[in-house]
Amino acid sequence: MSETTKTGPADQGLVDVLVIGGGVTGIYQLYRAQDSGFSTKLLEAGSGVGGTWYWNRYPQARFDSESYTYGYLFSKELWEEWEWSEHFAGQPEIERYFNYVVDRFDLRRHIVFGAKVTTAVWDETSGVWTVRTEDGTEHRARHVVAATGILSVPFTPGIPGREDFRGEQHHTGRWPKTAVDFTGKRVAQIGTGSSGVQIVPAIADEVARLTVYQKVADWLTPLNNRPITAEEQAGLKGDFESIRDTLNTSPSGFLHQITMRSGLDDTPEQRQEFYEQKWNSPGFTKLSEHYFDMTTNATVNEEFCAFIADKIRSIVKDPATAEKLIPKGHGYGGRRPPFGTGYYEAYNKPTVELVDINETPIVRITETGIETSEGHQEFDIIIWATGYDFGTGALNRLGVRGRQGLPLEEYWADGPSTYLGVTTAGFPNFYFPGGPHGALGNNPRYSGDQVDYVMDLIVHARDHGHAVVEVTSDAEQEWTDLVNDSAGQSSFLKSSYFYGANIPGKPVKQLLNPTGRWKLQELIKESVEADFPAFAFSKPADPEA
Repeated sequence: MSETTKTGPADQGLVDVLVIGGGVTGIYQLYRAQDSGFSTKLLEAGSGVGGTWYWNRYPQARFDSESYTYGYLFSKELWEEWEWSEHFAGQPEIERYFNYVVDRFDLRRHIVFGAKVTTAVWDETSGVWTVRTEDGTEHRARHVVAATGILSVPFTPGIPGREDFRGEQHHTGRWPKTAVDFTGKRVAQIGTGSSGVQIVPAIADEVARLTVYQKVADWLTPLNNRPITAEEQAGLKGDFESIRDTLNTSPSGFLHQITMRSGLDDTPEQRQEFYEQKWNSPGFTKLSEHYFDMTTNATVNEEFCAFIADKIRSIVKDPATAEKLIPKGHGYGGRRPPFGTGYYEAYNKPTVELVDINETPIVRITETGIETSEGHQEFDIIIWATGYDFGTGALNRLGVRGRQGLPLEEYWADGPSTYLGVTTAGFPNFYFPGGPHGALGNNPRYSGDQVDYVMDLIVHARDHGHAVVEVTSDAEQEWTDLVNDSAGQSSFLKSSYFYGANIPGKPVKQLLNPTGRWKLQELIKESVEADFPAFAFSKPADPEA
């Protein structure tokens, strides 16, 4: 099925809730709206569901959150029916899961595929949104939920000559469905973030030559993935209620247990043993089950970084390459830590080369390859593992127009302003769970909290006869100030993409929720119990218009 194939509802009449985006958040939003008795529709630009896990199908794309902590918790039957094969599932299995959910709960008939949204315009007279897709089709809705995700707009740096390259080019975030043949090819990869470190070992044995261009080294540690044993499967199925309760309240959104002691409570020898345990532990436990003061205690952080640096030197045989792979200028947790399998080992292969573009800048892309300050290399394929316009990228490209035609991208020109990371003043009946100012952990758990809040809000509006719902400017300002003023609670540096620093010209502003999940849940609970005091409820000027 091509990306422009349209399937789904033929009726373009008014619906109660229109969802944009068929990823993990959008599917849950569609389910909740349907379950609450609203007429619904979901618009998805791709030809299938999965969001990030539909578009990111590069070699060895996989979770670095445990599979069973990423999926849905609203149905015990779903939990028992679906069986993940690995602790960190790969993209094909993840995509199958989302398709299973959509079909299991009869949601596909409410989805329009190949429907890329170009504008969403609020009409104050009728109190209705008109959403237009790329093919000119108009959809009308009382409430619009933009579940467009934080990692859905690929970023490609403006290196001169990119359009001139005559070989293949692929961004990790828009990988083709047809497998890319790397056999015997000369391959360049630009970027070494979470996606890039998965690709390198996956293709290293296929290529004739792989040249990896690195801008910033990160503190990569092993993912330590493995199959889920039969005994573990039985435990997961038997402990559903307990696991659900833990995931619904965990500050990280994982099943991980915080280590409630300071690193300085242990002797240096005990700390080294602990670091070795962390190195061999799965995924994000290196961050979430570390000493509670690992990111704030300079002694412990520097010591853990030195431990990782020694690991890199012990794995990578070429000392010069090893030093390039050791981060400079930030400690562990200063940037989003990637997790890999065989990444460092790949640089021991004679076909793999690492280029630090700070030392050897890329000058231009040519018809046949890449020119750097040290000369020209010819390539058959260029991989752009260069990340995303995080947080606001997709929302600012939807053509959203609020009261008096106010463009959302202009309102957010200096950075996003939100209320609880779900809505913004001047844009009635418009919500964006899973967007900026929401998460600081396992994204589906945070966005699930926000979807539940959006549903509580619009159910309240329906039950009380309110057609128009809009957050007040004061409430928006209070939350936005809290988010911005709490930046010190997060270890992430302003040079990371969590502040938008990777996008030229983008304001460097907080895009996460450094107050954490418990604060978000506390404010959501207070809001619901007090009948949503942060919102103004009204009727449109002429609902018959």
